[in-house]
Amino acid sequence: MKYCYKCKRYTLKDICPVCGERAYKKEPPRFSPQDKYGKYRRMLKKEERKWKK
Repeated sequence: MKYCYKCKRYTLKDICPVCGERAYKKEPPRFSPQDKYGKYRRMLKKEERKWKK
């Protein structure tokens, strides 16, 4: 998951679709049973596996 520091949004792409700036990898959040971003992290892993084939 990547983060755009200009518009403060998360994205799966290298370039932010909202403002067009570069998005950077962000450190993973601390573990929490109420994982707000788990769904998106799983989506990213699934996409990465698709591209490796």
